[in-house]
Amino acid sequence: MASTAKTTTDSVPTSTGPVELHARDVSFDVRDVNFHWIPKHPYVSNLVTGANLLLPEGERWFVKTFEEALPMVRDEELAAEMRGFIGQEAMHAAAHDQALVDFVKANGIDPEPFQRQVEWVFRKLLAPKPKSSARAQRKHLVERLWLIAAAEHYTAVLGDFALNSTWREAGADPAMADLFLWHAAEEVEHRCVAYNVASYFGDSYLRRGRAMVAVVPGALILFFRAGRYISLRDSNGPIRAHRRFFQYQRAVRAGMAPSVPKVLLHSINYFNPWFHPSQVGNTAQAVAYLATSPAARNAH
Repeated sequence: MASTAKTTTDSVPTSTGPVELHARDVSFDVRDVNFHWIPKHPYVSNLVTGANLLLPEGERWFVKTFEEALPMVRDEELAAEMRGFIGQEAMHAAAHDQALVDFVKANGIDPEPFQRQVEWVFRKLLAPKPKSSARAQRKHLVERLWLIAAAEHYTAVLGDFALNSTWREAGADPAMADLFLWHAAEEVEHRCVAYNVASYFGDSYLRRGRAMVAVVPGALILFFRAGRYISLRDSNGPIRAHRRFFQYQRAVRAGMAPSVPKVLLHSINYFNPWFHPSQVGNTAQAVAYLATSPAARNAH
């Protein structure tokens, strides 16, 4: 995804030693941020803002599923990575929840109708099945772990894009940009964990591929539906479909938004039998951003 951006990454470090995952207790003050926080790109501002409606519920589902799986893991190194992943994802959910209150709701948008749809997906459709047999419960757990691995592939792809985007060069609000870039960097930092956990419980090419087939349409539909929901309630006036289309294409050309074809290409790469998430993104770049992120530097 980085190739769509205009900025150069020549000065970005390309390697780093082992990274110990840990949650950073960050906070972001976005109360006075302009609603169109990327200047001259209202729809992309709304598209990214819409992630605040979608991400918290999904990340809480990640956390609950990993907490269900953690007691069954006998590999202490993998268990430590899972604990770091759980801490980071819980912090992501909290940060985006706060942005919902301080930014989305503060701009007069009621997110609850959209959130109810997202809650149904994660709390009902993808919930554990406690009334099933122990064997069926474990099988369902493995399927959910592979769904998380597929979803985390997307968050790593989008995280890599964000770290190489032109948001900051275009004058994006520093606080809002840091919220999403901090999140992006941690997604790249822990991009291998969900895949390794799913492989530990059931290393199956069929399960891996089946999960991605389910996640591809679901992720794209929810992502663009969230952007549409925000745009139709934009306090500056609703952004209708034809304007969203042209503004999105302009943003892709400017390195402000990832192109759908390139996202789909990353999906195809996931089906390579030799694929591993380490092939996506740059850990050293993610760690370097976290070392300079205002929120991460001020974390408790």
